[in-house]
Amino acid sequence: MRAILGILLACGAVALVLVLLAWLAERRLGQLADPFLFDNPAKLPNIDVALVLGAAPIGPEGGPNRYFEYRLDAAAALWRAGKVKYLLVSGDNSRPDYDEPSAMRVGLIARGVPASAIYRDFAGVRTRDSMLRAKSVFGQQRLIVVSQGFHAARAIFLARGNGIEAWGLAARDVDRAYSVFTELRRYPSAVRAYLDVWLDTPPRHAGPSIAIGVDPPN
Repeated sequence: MRAILGILLACGAVALVLVLLAWLAERRLGQLADPFLFDNPAKLPNIDVALVLGAAPIGPEGGPNRYFEYRLDAAAALWRAGKVKYLLVSGDNSRPDYDEPSAMRVGLIARGVPASAIYRDFAGVRTRDSMLRAKSVFGQQRLIVVSQGFHAARAIFLARGNGIEAWGLAARDVDRAYSVFTELRRYPSAVRAYLDVWLDTPPRHAGPSIAIGVDPPN
């Protein structure tokens, strides 16, 4: 019985250490990104392209996903402010019946952004993939990332860890009770971001080069 209790206590101690490390990693990402992350477009530099990170169009309650909608609101406001010329929407299209980039494009057009200003990355299955493909496929060395603050901070860390000069526009956040899964996922995702930079994890998919502003929008 004592042996079992000892094992349980050891496992609990390990779990506590892992939770603490994940919390510290997420906090540190926020601190590192803070000089480059703003909630007001006027504070951002003028750059050709903003990268809008994807999310599921449908939220946990079955209606429009607030994370998704608020990101599009912020991206459209950034474009209307004249801070960027083009929006690169990057998300998951790993199944024929699931297409985040096209849904983002539709939402942006409804907000007044012309189709000619929107490019789609259909292989942004992870935040790291979106960042690396913005550079390797779409040729961007400098960009503004649009997402909720905690997500944009991680994206800025990943970008700057791979030689991309990145700033962020923090979209309106969502009440924490809205999606427990999203809130909890941010902590292990922060740890994974560090590992991805240290291990130089490549994106899952390559692709032909697309020159934003030269090639027609896809």
